[in-house]
Parts: sequence; C-alpha cells; structure tokens
Amino acid sequence: MLKIVDLHHRYNFKEVLKGINVEIKRGEVFVLIGPTGAGKTTLLRIIDQLEYPTSGRVYFDGKEILTSPGLRLKIRRRMAMVFQKPVVFNATVFDNVAYPLKVRGYRRKDILQKVDKMLEMVELKGYEKRNARKLSGGEIQRIALAQAIISDPQVLLLDEPTANLDPLSIDLIEKLILDFNKKQGATIVMATHDMSQGERLADRMGVLMEGKLIQVGSPREIFYNPKNVQVAQFTTRNNILKGVVSQNENGITYVDVEGKIIEGVSSFQAGERVYVCIKPEDITLSLSKSRTSARNLFPARINLMSFSGPLVEVELRCPFPLLALITRRSAEEMQLRVGQKVYASFKATAVHIIG
Repeated sequence: MLKIVDLHHRYNFKEVLKGINVEIKRGEVFVLIGPTGAGKTTLLRIIDQLEYPTSGRVYFDGKEILTSPGLRLKIRRRMAMVFQKPVVFNATVFDNVAYPLKVRGYRRKDILQKVDKMLEMVELKGYEKRNARKLSGGEIQRIALAQAIISDPQVLLLDEPTANLDPLSIDLIEKLILDFNKKQGATIVMATHDMSQGERLADRMGVLMEGKLIQVGSPREIFYNPKNVQVAQFTTRNNILKGVVSQNENGITYVDVEGKIIEGVSSFQAGERVYVCIKPEDITLSLSKSRTSARNLFPARINLMSFSGPLVEVELRCPFPLLALITRRSAEEMQLRVGQKVYASFKATAVHIIG
C-alpha cells in the first residue's frame, strides 16, 4: 500500500530523516517507535503530504504521490491523519465529525446516518449538540478519530493518538483502531512512545532512531531479537552485558562476562566482542543450587527489590549486574529480602547475542 524509497528530509541544516526505505503492506498495522526527535512525526506528515521531503520517493498503491498536485490531492483524500494534540472546530460534536463528509459533497441524509453510526462507535452518542472544545482530552481524541475514519480512508495515520490519556480512553481508542483495521481492511501507520501499545497493536514495527530506520520486523523480532545494542537498550529493560566470546562449539557460544561464562546460541566466534542480552522475565530465582535444565546458573546476592502490582523487580549481583522479574507471589513464597543469597538461572536460548 505504501512504499518509501531513499527518503531524506532537512529542517534548515539538520537532517531529520536519513535514507528511509520501507514497504507497508495493505491492511496491516505498522507501528513506528523511537525516542523523541527521531523523526516519527515528520515521516507521518510526509506520507500525508503535509510536508514535502528534501529528496526521495513515496508511493501509494503503486503510484508516486509527489509527482503532480492533482494526483496528490486525489491520493490525500484516500488518507486521514490523527495528531497527538488534535484541533477541533469551535462547533458542535456533530459538525466536527460531519465536516469531512460535507467537503466531499455528501447528501445531508447520508451525513446524518454516517455521523450517527460513527458517534455510536466512539461512544459519544448523545453528544451531538455539545461544543467539542468543552469536552475532555479523551473525548476530543475520539472526535478526532471519528472525523478521520468517517470517510473510510484506505490509510489511517496516527501520531501518538493516546498520549496523556487515561487508561479507559486508551483502551477504547485502541479497540477502535483495531476494529477499523479488521472490519474495513484499512492500512494503519502509527507512531507511539508506548512500547506495550506497539506490541499489542502492531503486525510489524519499525524502530526509528536519529532519523534512520534501524530495524523493521514483527513485535517479537523487535523485542526479543534486537538488531543492535541501540535497539536493545531502547525497546526493553534487557540485561545488556559486555563480553568476549571465549569459544563456540556447535552453535553454543561461551561468552566471558566479568570472569564468568554465559552460554548462548549464536554464530559468533572466539575473540569477538559482543553484547549479551537477557530479558528479566527469562531469569528464574531459587534458594538452592537445585537441578535445572538451564545452561546458565549463577550464585547471586539481592541488591534491591522493587514492587509493582503483581510483579517484583529484583536487582542482583553475580558478580555482573542482573535484573530479574518475578511474581510477587514467588517473592513472598521464597521470603526474598535485600542482602539474601539466591541462585539465578536462565536457558541458553534466552540469551540473545549481538555484535
């Protein structure tokens, strides 16, 4: 549905997008993640033709959209965008949601039917005559979403659509996004800072850092197999440890980390400097050196425990630092406390090694 080729963009002398190449499939939810200032909003604005890139090409359904003003207008009417801070007219909710249909010349009877259906979908039925600017942030965002999807766009662009909203509003807007995607077959491109939201919604994700699209893949690939240490540091609270490969035997890689050997699975060879990544939830804690199928088992001491709802983050030293994530119930059953000696174990397949 969308294809972006060697896209560059500058603001004055600063290059904010650097050689972006990506294809977004018809009907998929594609989520962009990256730190503030990475270029996510700029990329969305270029796709929506609100900005013209310094160089590069953008294709919509096989047609290059930057070639002529007439074609750009036709294609732009097949897309819609919702901003992080939506602007609504100083008018009724009905008039705000109906506006895209009015400018497209819909008959009043059809407008009434579609707006009525749309307000019911976004749970704003009965709000028709209320002033849109006097509603809450979550309600205004729902108006913006209704306004965007009422004309049935083929591509929906979303820039941080749930930023600073309450949990109930976030849940509702996420449901509306997925419903629109599944029922209408719309292609959705969304930028978000919320990692868990991206993991919930995305078919595929792209990691944008310093203007470059560093990695594209499924949520599992992004979070469990980061391409490099920058992606690993940004996407998760991975344990990221520096080490040197001491040997590799039939795909089992032995990495020396602060004098201890961590075993993982990779093709790295002896002498190579690498990073070892282990997700906190893949680490098991025990009170004794019991039998385990895990290839990695280390004595450790608890430095800190942080409770958050049903989970507990346990900071360990063994002698390298290690963060484990366990359930509160497990911590209570083992009667864990700061200063206590425990054993930390994890499987070789839980170890992701990157160069």
